[in-house]
Amino acid sequence: MNYQWYPGHMTKAKRMMQEDLKLIDLVIELLDARAPMSSRNPDIDELGRNKSRIILLNKADLADKSCNAQWKAYFKEKGFWVQEVNARTGSGIKNIWPLIKEACREKLERDRKRGIIGRPVRAMVAGIPNVGKSTFINSFAGKACTKTGNKPGVTKGKQWIRLNKEVELLDTPGILWPRFDSEAVGEKLAMIGSIKDELIHMEELAATLITCLQKEYPALLQERYQIITNEDAYMTLEDICISRRCFQKGEVPDMVRASAMVLEDFRSGKLGNITLERPEEWL
Repeated sequence: MNYQWYPGHMTKAKRMMQEDLKLIDLVIELLDARAPMSSRNPDIDELGRNKSRIILLNKADLADKSCNAQWKAYFKEKGFWVQEVNARTGSGIKNIWPLIKEACREKLERDRKRGIIGRPVRAMVAGIPNVGKSTFINSFAGKACTKTGNKPGVTKGKQWIRLNKEVELLDTPGILWPRFDSEAVGEKLAMIGSIKDELIHMEELAATLITCLQKEYPALLQERYQIITNEDAYMTLEDICISRRCFQKGEVPDMVRASAMVLEDFRSGKLGNITLERPEEWL
């Protein structure tokens, strides 16, 4: 399956980010905790070089808690400030302001020595599509400042949000890199919803997800769908059709409908707390 996708507005967004970096003290990058490395954009590493960096593991409530701890330790070792959050519920949000102060301590001290009073920390909020940037900003601000949605590509242009006298945030459109490092990265991004469903083969993607779950979380599949998992992902998907009565006319298993259900159950957390990748895979 080919997951290459780099719309024109993303190329434009990258140029805008480059232009705005001279105004920025801090880059706050949101990752999806279920696939932290696959949901990282190497462009942001390049753009944010020489800036203070905070990584927010968003949707941490949907991910495997033990894996969250591993990823948090992994990124801290790389020199990032890290926080687990759930932008939608507000979990972890109250810990971000102390993190910003710590990440920008040198900047704040430099301003103090220069007699500069009242200049806010300017932070760019960045991340790939549908990772929750706008939801995070609204949650952090305590009010609706940006448009949000559960589909990628809602934020099309930049906007400054002044939270208070101490912090200003720059919201940016989600950007993906032109070519993924591997097909597996594209698959994970499609699974978490960072690539529009219209661009993917639903049945093939669901089978790939089932293969991953059979390896790491077989009990979750069995409990959710009341089935005995099969080594063949497509046979497991067919069993799910039967268990959930997903049929076309003539009692023919509706694999597409079942595929959409499995993907939605994963994305919504109904399947359980699942992480698709582990730090040791990226060492």
